[in-house]
This record gives sequence, structure tokens and C-alpha cells, in this order.
Amino acid sequence: MTSPASVATGASRDSVVAARHLARWLGLAATPTFAIMAALTAALGGGPDDMLCAAGHGSLLGGMVPMYLLMSAFHSAAWLKLISERRGVACR
Repeated sequence: MTSPASVATGASRDSVVAARHLARWLGLAATPTFAIMAALTAALGGGPDDMLCAAGHGSLLGGMVPMYLLMSAFHSAAWLKLISERRGVACR
């Protein structure tokens, strides 16, 4: 089934399938990317940018490391979906 947008632009079915695969892989790339950014920021120090983000907040959620960890958690849906699909196949 193709979307009305793809039919209107004349996109082939193969290009729609390829776009969906690319979007899925990009979704999977977000979580580890943000986790690596959090680890690097924690290890190397945030520098002036981290101080700017944490300035005046005084909470544990201030700064770049917690922000990257939260972004990693919010983007984990693609990984959870992949794991649940794999478990569904393995249980059959």
C-alpha cells in the first residue's frame, strides 16, 4: 500500500520501500548516538557549552549529559520495537 503523497509524486514502490528502510535505520541510529554523546561529554567535560546549559538551574537535569541521556531514552522506541519483533519471531 502506498501513501497518497508517493502516488502523487510518481514515486515507485521500490523507492517508498527504500525510504521506509532508511527511516527505520535512522531511528535505530539515534539512541546509540545520543548515548555515545552523553558518555563523551561526561568523560571529556562539557566545557563552556555545558556551563551555559546548566547555568542558573541547580537541578540534576541541568547540563548536556542528562539532556543526551533523556534524548537517548526518548528515541529508544525504535530499539524496543525491533526487540519485540525479534522476540515474536523467536517464540513462534
